[in-house]
Amino acid sequence: MKRSRRLLVKRSAALAAGLSALPFVNQSQAAPMPTAEGLYMIGPREGYSPRVGTLLSTMTMMRTWVLDNCRQLSMEELDFQIDDKSNSIGAMLLHLAATERYYQLNTFKGMEWGSWSDEIKAEWDVPMGLGQAGRDLIKGNLFSYYEEKLAEVRAITEEEFTNVDDDWLMESEPFFGGEPTNNHCKWFHVCEHESNHNGQIKFIKKRLPS
Repeated sequence: MKRSRRLLVKRSAALAAGLSALPFVNQSQAAPMPTAEGLYMIGPREGYSPRVGTLLSTMTMMRTWVLDNCRQLSMEELDFQIDDKSNSIGAMLLHLAATERYYQLNTFKGMEWGSWSDEIKAEWDVPMGLGQAGRDLIKGNLFSYYEEKLAEVRAITEEEFTNVDDDWLMESEPFFGGEPTNNHCKWFHVCEHESNHNGQIKFIKKRLPS
């Protein structure tokens, strides 16, 4: 038993000596991660910190899928509702823009949810909430209208992402129901929210009048 203990002490000391001889690596001086180019390459993007760029690449891929899923739809198809309780494809597209806009104000501007100006609310509250108001008011638009709205909002996100870093993604606070969350979670939600509605859009498309 004593011999085993002595052997363990010797090995531990040798390991410690070996580690201490290794050069110290300053993370701030580490080589930058290579950027991932192409729609289906998830990874860092030039001009953004590594994790922020990776998040943006995921959001870009999802947004492309959503838009391509709707690009050939007519105004009538964008306005189509399965029943009087459902949302149209056009309304869901504008809802995605509203969701991203409100998360911009919450995360980039540090505003509490719902504290934005009346001007912002007048533009985005209806598409954010959808419901009967969305069914009544969001209609009569070509696909290009929704594409432009989504692009306008995404341009703000892309610009703001250049001003934050990976540490910002981890900044946390209490959120809905008092549960803690961080900026990474919030922006992941913006992306997976689009995935959710993309599935609904596909469902509605299969039920469009022929």
